[in-house]
Amino acid sequence: MSKQFSSFSEFYPFYLQEHSNVICRRLHFIGTWLVIALVVAAWLRAEPVLLWLIPVVGYGFAWAGHFYFEHNTPATFKHPLYSLAGDWVMWKDIIMGKVKI
Repeated sequence: MSKQFSSFSEFYPFYLQEHSNVICRRLHFIGTWLVIALVVAAWLRAEPVLLWLIPVVGYGFAWAGHFYFEHNTPATFKHPLYSLAGDWVMWKDIIMGKVKI
């Protein structure tokens, strides 16, 4: 049975717990940077077809981290919107030095 969360602030500590492996966090961080790079490249090159790669790159890196290093099921399978927000907040927290990689 999946735990229900009433807010993102309630969900985020669970999200961080599901990302305790440093390699998993690094892969999320890299995947998020690559998503940003794809958006910028699509805009600069006027090639919106590049945007189709966003889920492949973003989820590919993240899921590899979960399946091969974290050994758990990605939170996005049960909490897709909170998980997507969690990816970006964790990325920001890594940049700010609040989460270590």
